[in-house]
Amino acid sequence: MNKRQSRTKEATNGRTSAFNTRIDLSKETRDQMIATLNQDLGDLFDLYSQTKQAHWNVKGKEFYQLHELFDELAGELLGFIDMVAERVTALGGEARGTVRMAAGGSQIEEYPDGVFEGLEIVNVLADRYSKLGASVREGIDAAEEAGDMTTSDLLIDVSRELDKSLWFLEAHLQK
Repeated sequence: MNKRQSRTKEATNGRTSAFNTRIDLSKETRDQMIATLNQDLGDLFDLYSQTKQAHWNVKGKEFYQLHELFDELAGELLGFIDMVAERVTALGGEARGTVRMAAGGSQIEEYPDGVFEGLEIVNVLADRYSKLGASVREGIDAAEEAGDMTTSDLLIDVSRELDKSLWFLEAHLQK
């Protein structure tokens, strides 16, 4: 069991597929993808809430631009949260998507208290978008190795959007 599989098993409390489906993937593959996707679901929800935290609390001379950017980035995450959760259920699993479930299983570092200045927040979010992007790429590899190209395709879309969001954030930090 690799590092990501171990994390995803912990994040889902060992839960596997619970519902019947005619999708032509083995139960073992479906269970692995359900765990992977539930990990991503928790991480995406956590990143969404941290991005909204930044949106609500940003201060400084770039307030308006960053306030709008953070809201746009959070909105992009919401669409992927829904798609990932629906893929979990399509595979016969339970989407583990409450706030408490997400927080409990997230591998994203906690948002720091007292961070309000614009570029400091941008730096915090850039770190988190980068970490989640790397994790999602691990999920793409796992899905491809398991032969689940549909999950791989979904995660490629998520990865592409995370990379774009990271680009937007990092553009503010470059001199």
